[in-house]
Amino acid sequence: MPAQSTRRGLVRGIAISAASWSRILGANDRIQIGVIGCGSRGALLMREFQRHSEVALGAVCDVYETRAKRVAANAPGVRVLRDYRALIESRPLDAVVIATPNHWHEEPCLAALSSGLDVYVEKPLSYAIDEGPRMVKAARINAMICQVGMQQRSGSHYLRAKQEYIDAGKLGKVSYVRTWWHGNNYFLVRAPESMRTKPADLDWAAFLGRLKWRDWDPLQYLSWRSYLDFGGGQITDLYTHWVDVVHMFLGSDIPVSAAAAGGVYNFNDGRTAPDTVNVLEEYPARFTVTFEGVLGTAATQGAVEFFGTEGSLAINREGYEFRAADRKAPPVVVQAEPYDITRDHVNDFLDAVRQRRLPKGDVLLGHRSAQAAHLAHMAWLRRRQIHFDPVREEILPG
Repeated sequence: MPAQSTRRGLVRGIAISAASWSRILGANDRIQIGVIGCGSRGALLMREFQRHSEVALGAVCDVYETRAKRVAANAPGVRVLRDYRALIESRPLDAVVIATPNHWHEEPCLAALSSGLDVYVEKPLSYAIDEGPRMVKAARINAMICQVGMQQRSGSHYLRAKQEYIDAGKLGKVSYVRTWWHGNNYFLVRAPESMRTKPADLDWAAFLGRLKWRDWDPLQYLSWRSYLDFGGGQITDLYTHWVDVVHMFLGSDIPVSAAAAGGVYNFNDGRTAPDTVNVLEEYPARFTVTFEGVLGTAATQGAVEFFGTEGSLAINREGYEFRAADRKAPPVVVQAEPYDITRDHVNDFLDAVRQRRLPKGDVLLGHRSAQAAHLAHMAWLRRRQIHFDPVREEILPG
């Protein structure tokens, strides 16, 4: 799936569809949004969309009706549903937000795109490595907007750092990038006593979806990121964010090899995703990327650090710091804007919907970053290095 030809094709498709789409959504009409998945992330996204007067929340959907009603309470008149298919079929809707666990990303995304709805889907785009191309294809052939929730791509200080230090060549040749995320709270969730018994209005079978049956487990529901049945743990949940920053800054987004090591070293609570993991990936542009995911630590931080021949650049959601190779030069420290950059990413999605243009977190970019994480996760599962063909995007034998 060559990046340049695919992106040019999308631009042409969107341009062709813009006129017909504008007949549906006039310049003064409100954009009708449906939200699938009303947990903490879905609720945050809904609040960001509601900051815009031109946006109307039309429907919300969750397998846990209490959650859906809690979100709907902030939007009088919104329809509350328990099946995403009913939401997609409800009218009028212009776009859907998908903030479900990873194993529930592909199905509603494909259904929405095929129904002529634009999509904002949380990262990682895909649950498995073969799902991404299907979602890219659905967005392309239906000429719909699909933004993946990799909000760093819209963050103003990320864009500024890229322009000032990467694009301007102040780092020199970058051959190594270190990424890490320590003590992430989403992987340390505990089940309250009130959830020991399954709530009557929570459809556990629907939550499991394609997964094999298991009896109600509040931890697997509340801390699903810690179980490999629902995703790839820290690698696909956290590394996806940071490797996407690497792709964005360095312009190379398909690794040629991946290796990983780690395990459940600290938490004896039934989790299956490693609480300690290290990743190493190599790219054809002659640089390597590492990731450290550690939960059993007092540190609670994450960042990306680029090491070049002329200096280093460390960046995260709080800001960035540049250190020149000349050790006598003082570091340059820049603070981020005092708000969640998800706001900028939502703004970009709405602009893309209006203008029928590529969003900053386009589905193809989301696929490439998820793909890199999937390769690392597969290397960890197989306990061996994986080699990847960057042209055919296929795992090589051996």
